[in-house]
Amino acid sequence: MEITSIIGLALGLAAVFGGAILEGLPLSAIVQPTAFIIVFGGMLGAILLQSPQVDLINAVKDLPIIFLGVKEKPGEVAELIVNMALKARKEGILALQNEIASIEDPFLKKGLELMTDGTDPQLLRELLETELHHYEESVGHASKVWEGCGAYAPTVGIIGAVLGLIHVMQNLNDPSKLGGGIAVAFVATVYGVAGANLLFIPLGGKLKGNRRQTIMTRAMMLEGILSIQAGESPSFISEKLKVFMHGHEGSHKDAAGHDG
Repeated sequence: MEITSIIGLALGLAAVFGGAILEGLPLSAIVQPTAFIIVFGGMLGAILLQSPQVDLINAVKDLPIIFLGVKEKPGEVAELIVNMALKARKEGILALQNEIASIEDPFLKKGLELMTDGTDPQLLRELLETELHHYEESVGHASKVWEGCGAYAPTVGIIGAVLGLIHVMQNLNDPSKLGGGIAVAFVATVYGVAGANLLFIPLGGKLKGNRRQTIMTRAMMLEGILSIQAGESPSFISEKLKVFMHGHEGSHKDAAGHDG
């Protein structure tokens, strides 16, 4: 669970709505269906026009990661790789075939399958690096969808504000209609700016950050697989994998303590 994402979202919303209440502004004043439709409908239309379908699907599919976190834990992966190196040293690489079926991560599973099938080390590296590169590209495109929402929302909010002001100018002789137009004008701007800076841009940044951890973990998997294939000692592999886990609390401890 990414507790910082939940706290951040709650704190941002509480600050805006709490500030409005402290100023004596009733929440009903900033609930404007017309402004909501203009801002978020216009933003959605723009992002649908801009982004390929596959990027939109990935952006939505990756949304739970922002709040639930990534499954791959660097320390656990490092420990698994070192244990496999121990088994490979004692029983041979083919003995790892029984372990592969229980592995959930598709990247690690594919790499180990290719290794136990006797794939040439250079070819194996190229295949896994290519797959990792494509994954990194898809992550970047998915995060750009949310960042694009953050870029369009304030601009569409300005459009909503202008539409509200046009409505006001057309009804200067009818004071009863002025309030609605002014409300739409200001609330549309609030929706656009708040949506961009409290939700969409942070979502894109958090998704990119979480996926960077996945990319780092998969790079660690790649080196671990090739190290096992090369017959390196488990203790050396453990030390090598620590380089990838720099900055992840507890990871060093997870991968340490194995002998060659």
